[in-house]
Amino acid sequence: MNSVTLKINGVIDHNGTRVKSDILSYLSSQIRLETGYTLRSFFLMLDHYSLLVDLNPFFPECTEQYRQCPPHGCTDEAADFLEFSKTVEMIGFPEKKLEIYNSFSRVHENGTFEIRSAQLENLLDIPVRLGRLKHVIFGDPVDIFEFDTVFTLFEFIDGIAWQLSFHVIPTHCEI
Repeated sequence: MNSVTLKINGVIDHNGTRVKSDILSYLSSQIRLETGYTLRSFFLMLDHYSLLVDLNPFFPECTEQYRQCPPHGCTDEAADFLEFSKTVEMIGFPEKKLEIYNSFSRVHENGTFEIRSAQLENLLDIPVRLGRLKHVIFGDPVDIFEFDTVFTLFEFIDGIAWQLSFHVIPTHCEI
């Protein structure tokens, strides 16, 4: 599997060379994050590669919120880092099924928390890490197995867009 490195300045690197206009051909590539990568780096990536904004209908609102945030210092004491992870869940009732989904969460003192209660301006400068795959069997939170895994560029972009669309509360709606 080809791999790309997502740089803190928003550039995508493939084998030591900056990816230019052919960005769509890298969507299936495995990603690595440069040390210091943040959610702001993610939005800088969308600025560098405007075609990526078309991948998700929620990006226009998210990028508009991003542009209104301060240029630095956007952190939250309730987060040590943000984690992008994957879950495979086997469900046996009422019907057998397998669900696979990505999550983007705040991690603080070994606890994982949804980002829905945080404003985008409090998340932008928190480091982002790639997490592990969690395998949940029949909804039993006691027997969760964790595995190393890989993430593609598409999974990462779409997964973060999905989480931000539902978990970032517009300031005018916050209680």
